[in-house]
Amino acid sequence: MLALVLGAASAGPPLYLYEQAKRLPPIHDISTDTVNPPRFTAVLPLRGSSANSTEYSAAVAAEQERAYPDIVPATFDVPPRQELQTAERVARAMGWQIVAVESDPLRIEATATTLLFGFKDDVVVRITPQGGGSRVDVRSLSRVGVSDIGANAARVRTFLAKLKAASTRG
Repeated sequence: MLALVLGAASAGPPLYLYEQAKRLPPIHDISTDTVNPPRFTAVLPLRGSSANSTEYSAAVAAEQERAYPDIVPATFDVPPRQELQTAERVARAMGWQIVAVESDPLRIEATATTLLFGFKDDVVVRITPQGGGSRVDVRSLSRVGVSDIGANAARVRTFLAKLKAASTRG
């Protein structure tokens, strides 16, 4: 009986990932701005000979919009420089390795490492003025693999949710 329970428990995660892979599109690049996605610059030397390009394609944009229609820019009623500081705190709290924080333009570049297999994914956060507040765009890109099985979308969603919570606390 114990062997049966252990076997079922060890088969659960791979089966879950398999079902996710069948349900989600085979993409590995997610952006809140599919027309003008934030570009990577500071992390490029760290990517080495990564299999995945940093160019965001129209095909990926179409797949993303169909699979993840909720991933859109976030807006805040605070000045962009203040939002950059909050975004940096949130990124650090999420355990991202910060590669660069730029004040002109307002951007953060970082590398996130997945818990399960230790894959490296690169993230860029772009903050621009919008009205009297800020617009935040986030892009998360896997260095390897055709499909991320939803990991980049989950990362973007989590970051934006935490940023909203931190921004409302002040």
